[in-house]
Amino acid sequence: MKNILKSILLLLRPHQWVKNLFIFSSLFFGGQLLQWDSLYVAIIVFIAYSLMASSIYCFNDIRDIEVDKLHSKKCHRPLAAGVISVKTVYFMMCVLLILATLVICLFLGATKWKVLGIMGTYYLLNIMYCIKLKYIAIIDVFIVAIGFVLRVFAGGVAADIFISHWIVLMTFLLALFLAFAKRRDDVVTFMRTDIKVRQNINRYSLEFINQVISIIAAIVIVCYLLYAISAEVIAHFQTSYLYLTSIFVLAGIIRYLQLTIVDIKSGSPTEVLLKDRFIQLCIAAWILAFSIIVYF
Repeated sequence: MKNILKSILLLLRPHQWVKNLFIFSSLFFGGQLLQWDSLYVAIIVFIAYSLMASSIYCFNDIRDIEVDKLHSKKCHRPLAAGVISVKTVYFMMCVLLILATLVICLFLGATKWKVLGIMGTYYLLNIMYCIKLKYIAIIDVFIVAIGFVLRVFAGGVAADIFISHWIVLMTFLLALFLAFAKRRDDVVTFMRTDIKVRQNINRYSLEFINQVISIIAAIVIVCYLLYAISAEVIAHFQTSYLYLTSIFVLAGIIRYLQLTIVDIKSGSPTEVLLKDRFIQLCIAAWILAFSIIVYF
């Protein structure tokens, strides 16, 4: 029983739910993170999104079962290791999707249909990704980035908050940067072991990805600086000191580049976030500085 529960937990991948924190970004940048009504609906969407994401992870593991068996780490996943049957995982996938829908329908008010529309778009996009789109180079990375933008929209729509184009741009660019960094790790694995972690891996190369992530990293930093000094943002927050927080954004991006290119540890952005103290410090310092400037 203990092994089965552990296997189920591995299938759900709760550590990946940290990605759904982007749902709260519209509240944070909108200055409503401390408003209980807005925070409550964002928490509901976070729970529903996490359940739905786990449903997608189940489907992805079913689709990738044969490839995962060849991977040095993924071969230990419950399906690839033969611990849980495919039928059981299909059942879990459906239950999780139903639970996610019920959470939205039961606990959200007038915005629930809009949120369900966004979540439905996200779900279908990721199902298509698992079936076909992840095999198309570049498009696969853009689909991942769009998924993060949809998370931002889900949180903003649920709380009825205006979603700035700055938030959309920065979210998309940051997600694009992280996704390409992850692809770099896949290329390195392919070069070392001659095992294709992804079928489209031969459409990427170290030189290409190094240039791409460097370009995107520069654009992310410039975009954040433009956001911090833009007239509309200064007028909205009634402060011109947001540019001071850019030092933590710059440090975090450069550190991630170091982990990606020098240490070759960009295989999972979530694991990097949960394990690297320097990046954790950068994020914590940025949140603290931004909060002090905006909220106090």
